[in-house]
Amino acid sequence: MSKLRQWIVLSLLLLLLGGLIVSYKVIWLGYPLMPDTSSEVWTVQVSLRIQPEDGPVRAELQLPSRSRGFTLSRENFISRGFGLTLDEETFRRQAQWAVRELHEARTLYYRATVIPETRQRRFARRPEKPQRPQLEEPFATALADIVAEVREESADPESFAASILFSLNNAASDENIKLFLSEMENQRERVGLARMLLAEAGIPSLQIHGILLQNEVQRAAVKTLLAVYDGDDWLLFDPGTGHRGLPEGFMIWWRGDEPLAKVSGAQLKDVQISIRQNVESALELAFDRVGLSNSSIGRISILQLPVHIQSVYEVLLLVPFGILVIVFLRNFVGFSSFGTFAPVLIALAFRETELLKGILLFILIVSLGLFFRFYLERLRLLLVPRLAAVVTIVVLLMTTISIISYQLGAETGLSISLFPMVIISMVIERMSIVWEERGALTSIREGFGSLMMAALAFMVMSLDILAYWVTVFPEINLIVLGIIVASGRYTGFRITELFRFRQLSDGNP
Repeated sequence: MSKLRQWIVLSLLLLLLGGLIVSYKVIWLGYPLMPDTSSEVWTVQVSLRIQPEDGPVRAELQLPSRSRGFTLSRENFISRGFGLTLDEETFRRQAQWAVRELHEARTLYYRATVIPETRQRRFARRPEKPQRPQLEEPFATALADIVAEVREESADPESFAASILFSLNNAASDENIKLFLSEMENQRERVGLARMLLAEAGIPSLQIHGILLQNEVQRAAVKTLLAVYDGDDWLLFDPGTGHRGLPEGFMIWWRGDEPLAKVSGAQLKDVQISIRQNVESALELAFDRVGLSNSSIGRISILQLPVHIQSVYEVLLLVPFGILVIVFLRNFVGFSSFGTFAPVLIALAFRETELLKGILLFILIVSLGLFFRFYLERLRLLLVPRLAAVVTIVVLLMTTISIISYQLGAETGLSISLFPMVIISMVIERMSIVWEERGALTSIREGFGSLMMAALAFMVMSLDILAYWVTVFPEINLIVLGIIVASGRYTGFRITELFRFRQLSDGNP
């Protein structure tokens, strides 16, 4: 593979990898792209009021399981004196309370936090072909006639189910349907009739029970939907209206024909479902999803580290953004500086001193350092002793400025010691050499370029949104690295060169 092709492949690979990881964390795990983003959550509570009788008591409660659009976290069971066991499968969860003897009425509680989820997962397993119902006459004949009539007016399981529900809800003129409805008293039995008709046609179906999570609801009622399997996926229908689809805010609770709760050895006096809406940090909810999904990629965040280490890595992860600014200014704009990455290190120092005060302190130290550096040049010192002397002078200058500023009541000078003194010493040395070899104007211009690049890098690295991104999405630096690598082979004109050679482009000598 040629070097050009390797460069292109590496650049695209870095950009793609960083983009995919960020997209996965945002789309699938719900990490917010903006800080201080909040999300709606609901606290769901079920209470079972039990009146004791003689003998052991056993209570069963269907628990929310795998659902579309929602997931659970922070489940709690309040059942003093009862033993608790959980029967958990992929699409079925059940809590079982038991006590050998109950002397007084008791209320059992189940509470969970429901958080929204972006993934649309399958909510029930692939079914087997249903058995045809065995009915006595005249119900068997009426069932066959209804199925035959609806089959002629439909083309697939979806249209067949829609036609069945429409017929059940508009049965004024259909004697066969009226025969069945005369034996039924509630909506749940109507859903059972729809399932029986679907089974006669060989179409698998399932009852889905859940609640609507709405702002104004305090006490929720269980709503039953009809799920029809079309060979590829489950289709949901509202048996009351015949409309297809999952109602907005509907959380699937359990599947099948079983009731929400049942009790043996006692009387179940009351079952209540209460919900309350809350607003929580979207970032905290994303952490909950990571814990529930056990995602390794979701744990890529410096927020997993101790707090005192997080602040250190936040600064380090901002450095590539400052370096990207330097690359752009040098390769595309044409700024010149002393060293390649010295401006980035100076920009880090500006985080402690503020930009304007940091620039003034930098100019002051470099100016005084140059004065002493030119004096040392007259002494004909060798390179290493001269550099050591410059570093020592810089340290003394920092200390002196800190003491004077403290006595004057200014605190900015106290932060001057955080400047990278070795980098400043090298800038002083390099500036003095350029001064001698290429003149004072060139030396000042490159010094000013270094300062301007450091100031621009500081402004970029001070953006709050970048600090949030590198904390939550440290893999974003892969994208930065891809951009740096992609720009590494640019050899065209720089912006400053366009102004320098403008006369040649105009045709003037």
